[in-house]
Parts: sequence; structure tokens; C-alpha cells
Amino acid sequence: MTAATESVELPSRIVSRVESRLPHSEFDSTDQYITFVLEEVLARVEDSTAEEDFEAVDEDEVQDRLKSLGYLSE
Repeated sequence: MTAATESVELPSRIVSRVESRLPHSEFDSTDQYITFVLEEVLARVEDSTAEEDFEAVDEDEVQDRLKSLGYLSE
């Protein structure tokens, strides 16, 4: 089964850079190369965003919640 695709316009300088790297890669086409790079970048951004959300928890709120549940004493 073939994945659905859409066209995206890229600056010629980007396409040229990808084409110059293509012989030194495992990819058969610029489309494959660009898809791989975008998936890698998006995965890193999504992972980073998930970590930031986790770290954004207010420690005082957590302590208050743990006290209200009886896990910490006043």
C-alpha cells in the first residue's frame, strides 16, 4: 500500500543541497531523503515538547496535592 502524498515547494538551494548529498546516502530519491529528514526533525521537536510539558509542573502544586492526598504531612 502506498502512502498518500502531497506536493510541497522548496527553495532550489535546499533541493540542490539534498541532491548533492544523495550519492552519499542510502536514499534513492530526494523525496525519500527529505521525508526522512523531516520525520527526524519532527520527532525531536515532539520529544522536546513532551519533555518541556513534563518539566513545567509547578513543584509547589505537586507538594500541595500530595499533602491533600495524605502522602505528605503539613
